[in-house]
Amino acid sequence: MEQFRGTTILSVRRHNSVVIGGDGQVTLGNTVMKGNARKVRRLYDDRVLAGFAGGTADAFTLFERFESKLQQYNGNLTRSAVELAKDWRTDRMLRRLEAMLIVADQTASLLITGNGDVVEQEHDLIAIGSG
Repeated sequence: MEQFRGTTILSVRRHNSVVIGGDGQVTLGNTVMKGNARKVRRLYDDRVLAGFAGGTADAFTLFERFESKLQQYNGNLTRSAVELAKDWRTDRMLRRLEAMLIVADQTASLLITGNGDVVEQEHDLIAIGSG
């Protein structure tokens, strides 16, 4: 029986506290290349948590873009996510990126999809990945 491998990123919110956790596995096809990758990061002076599933290089590009939106909009998570999603839908290079992000601060937890959608969690949980 073949062992199943995949990324899992999970965000859990309770009141004004939030945590995002995930595995550290990087795969190439069916081969595990690395087991300790950092798929969850702190952004904007440690006030925002972000985790990714999908292509690593694509996710780093999105992290950079998202952090610049946070700077531009003074840490407003929702506005930054919506503006990133707009760019993702309209920028020809960004449209080819294959990654999903979970972003969270004290007030909100959001899923930013590869289609440029922004979805707010309904029941204090968000999960992404293939695992």
